[in-house]
This record gives sequence, C-alpha cells and structure tokens, in this order.
Amino acid sequence: MANKEILLVVDVFSNEREIEKELVFQAMESALEAATIKRYENQVKVRVQIDRKTGDYTTFRRWEVVAENDAINGDVEFPGWQLLLEVAQQDDSNIKIGDFVEEEIESIEFGRIAAQTAKQVIIQKIREAERKKIVEAYLPRVGELVTGIVKRQEKGNIFLDLGGNVEAFIAREDMIPRETVRIGDRVRGYLKSVRLEPRGPQLFVSRTAPELLIALFKLEVPEVGDGLVEVLAAARDPGARAKIAVKANDPRLDPVGACVGMRGSRVQSVTNELAGERVDIILWNQSEAQFVINAMSPAEIQSIVVDEDKHSMDIAVHPDSLSQAIGRGGQNVRLASELTGWELNVLDATKAVQDSAAEVAKIKQRFVEQLNLDEEVALILAEVGFVSVEEIAYVPLNEMLQIEEFDEDLVHEIRSRAKDFLLINAIASEEKIEIADSNEGVEPAEDLLTMEGMTQELANEMASKGVVTMDDLAEQSVDDLLSKFSEMSEERAAALIMTARKPWFIES
Repeated sequence: MANKEILLVVDVFSNEREIEKELVFQAMESALEAATIKRYENQVKVRVQIDRKTGDYTTFRRWEVVAENDAINGDVEFPGWQLLLEVAQQDDSNIKIGDFVEEEIESIEFGRIAAQTAKQVIIQKIREAERKKIVEAYLPRVGELVTGIVKRQEKGNIFLDLGGNVEAFIAREDMIPRETVRIGDRVRGYLKSVRLEPRGPQLFVSRTAPELLIALFKLEVPEVGDGLVEVLAAARDPGARAKIAVKANDPRLDPVGACVGMRGSRVQSVTNELAGERVDIILWNQSEAQFVINAMSPAEIQSIVVDEDKHSMDIAVHPDSLSQAIGRGGQNVRLASELTGWELNVLDATKAVQDSAAEVAKIKQRFVEQLNLDEEVALILAEVGFVSVEEIAYVPLNEMLQIEEFDEDLVHEIRSRAKDFLLINAIASEEKIEIADSNEGVEPAEDLLTMEGMTQELANEMASKGVVTMDDLAEQSVDDLLSKFSEMSEERAAALIMTARKPWFIES
C-alpha cells in the first residue's frame, strides 16, 4: 500500500528532532503494528514493513514455531501467535523452533485513527533515540567542566539547560550549602556521571566534588591547563574552605604563585565561582612528612612522628597554635588528612614531649628487666626508636652499628641477649600449651567451685590451666593470674587470691 504521508512524517520528525530517518521508520512500523493488533479480539503478532523509498507498507501476521513439549494437551498455549513444529514443517521442512511463519494480510489505512495510535509510539521511540544520542555525546565528557543555565528548581535540586535540548541534574547534596541560585543564573559544575535511563535525568553534575576545584584551576591558570603546573590532589569543605596540592613540572616556575595570580586574581576567580570558598594552595613535597607539614598550613608544626603501619602521623604544635591547627570543627586537620591521605592526630607539643618521655622511660625499663641491660644502654635503645625485643634481635646488624655510642662487641652482646630471651619465652609458651592440653577436661574441685566470688565459667577455665583447687589458686600471684587470664582485672585477681588464702590464716 503506497502512502506518501508516511515519507512526509518521517522527513518532518527527522529534520525537527535531528534523528536518523531509520529510527523514525522503525517507530512508524511499530505504530502501524500496534494499530493493526487492535483490530483482533484475540492476541496476535504482526509485522509491518515500510519501503524506505516509496512509503509503501505491507503487513504480515506471524506465528512463532514451538516444540510439542511446550504445548498443552497436544495444542499450543497461545493459538493466536504460536504454531506446532510438526504443523509448520508440513509447508516447510527446513523450518526450526523459534522461527516465524508469516502470512500477508490487509494493511490498515494510514488515516486519522492509525495516526493517533502511532503518535505516542513515535514520540516514545524518538524520545528514546534522543536520550541515547545525548548519552553517547556526553559519555566521553565525564570528568569535564560543564556550564548551563538554571532551568528549574525542585526541592533543592537544580536542572541545568546545557543547550541543544540537553538537560543536566544537580542533586541537593551536590549543591554548595547555603548557595543562592536563581532561575536564569549561569552555573558551572563537574560532570560526574552519565547514565542511560528510560526516564528522568541522565547527566549528573556536582558542585561539591573536589574534581570541580581542579577543573576550575585548569580553566583559570594557564600553567595548569598547559601542564607546566600540576594539581595533584584537592580536598573541600564545600562553600567554606578547600586545599589543593600543586607541583611544578618546570623547575623555573613557582606553582603556588602561578595559582594565586597577580594580587590573588586567579584564586579569587575560583573562590567567587564556589560561593566564597577559601582555597589554601599547598606545595606538594616528595617527603610525606614535609607534605603533611605544608598541608597543615597556616599552623606551625614543632615535631611529627610517622607510623607507617597505621598510616598515621602524630603532629605536635605549640599550645597557642593548637586551635589554629585543628581548625573550626576540626576543619583544618580534616582537610589536610583528606589531601595527604594520612590519618593525622594533632597534639599539644608540651604534652607530646611529656608523653614521649614517659613512653621512652617505660620502654627503657622493659629492656632493663627483659635483657638485664644497663639503664644507660637501655635508654639509648629506646631513644633511637626500638620498642620491642623482637626488633633488637632481628633488625639488620648494620643499623645497630650506626648507633654512635655502641661498638661491635656491645651490639653482638645485646642481640645475643635478645635472641636468648625470645627463645626462653618460646619454650615457656610451649610448656604452657602442653600443660593446658594435659589439663583439658579436668573438672574444678568443689572448694574452688563454691568459693566466694567464683563463677562456674571461670572455675572451668582455671581448671583447664592447672588451677584446680583453692590451694592452687592461693599459691598464685597476681601477675600469674593476669598472664593466664588476659581479660581479668588486677583488682579481681587480687581479690580471688586473698579469698583463696583465707583458710591459711584461720587458727586451728
């Protein structure tokens, strides 16, 4: 059936919406199929094929070929559009399951009724094509700066018109707090994701992402845009304060000065774009500790202790600078931590010195007791950073030889004592395990079980570790109990021992 109106409709939709003609033809075919199906009372399947040159279209009714075991009582479940394989093969022996048998039927007129039926299908198909086209165009631009006009606001969410019938969405949580935005305002944002959704927004923009700060500096600072200065990291408290780490790839350039600009013009432009957000420009340093010191600006650091295992640093500042280092609500130290990737603990320098001295004294005493060392030697070990006997025993020999006060004989003697101590401890641990194994299943004595302050659970645990009777418990020291029962407090251990010893002091 020839119909020039179809070609006209295709041309109009294709030109107005800038959509490929093939997509419009497919939408027209779907619309004619939907209109044709409405003529039948029972469910059927049809296919419409439009000639792309003449506008002629032909309609076919279709039956899907199914296996007999899919049929019900020897017949098909949906006779309107299903056909048994053995029936279909009577006309075509090569036909297979899943193929379709088609029969040409009379096509409906492309009149008002068909056009009304087709309208929604065409619009839907074209809308889907437009949305897919937007996604394909913007997907490579994820991570870029986009600019749009505020089109509307809904419950704090912003819809931006990017031009070309393209709309972007900024969620309320991606807006800078307390920022005033009005319809018609020009707004910049960071394109964080693009998703092909059947409905709703597809382009998601953020005003709070740290990447937006980096993108703005690329825009405002030519040296950053050209790669002469590199912005390595950024951390933000949106609308209040931010920090960026910069590095010069050209040794002749001052990266901080380049980003600040003459009289602060460049950084001020970024601040104005971000609703007055104050930006600290931090010089990146290859040394992690120095980078952290720079990031804590404007606070002055007196000392810093690095813990590689916990990936943290203890930063000591003068008491007068403590509030400045922490910042309002912990803002300064939090941003510095996000920028550097280290967990930062700000300490009062006076208290830190006291705590450090107490810790050194504690470690020194431990070495004196465990290795039978002179106090002066033990103090030197603690002050240079040794905290355990294991470190002394297994640290590379050349590292200990670098200690100015130690000679080779002393180092060998200290290491020998450390290894002996570890060996004796290991043997003792094995003996304890053997004793525990031998006591496994041993029941506590009645006097221990009924003793004041004793519980069934604790009595069983004591029996398993060789403390079976009250006399066994009375012979223990507080340290003995604490070593056997790590969760027991010193006070409770002392109380239990004194209770067990009461019979010793009763006169016979």
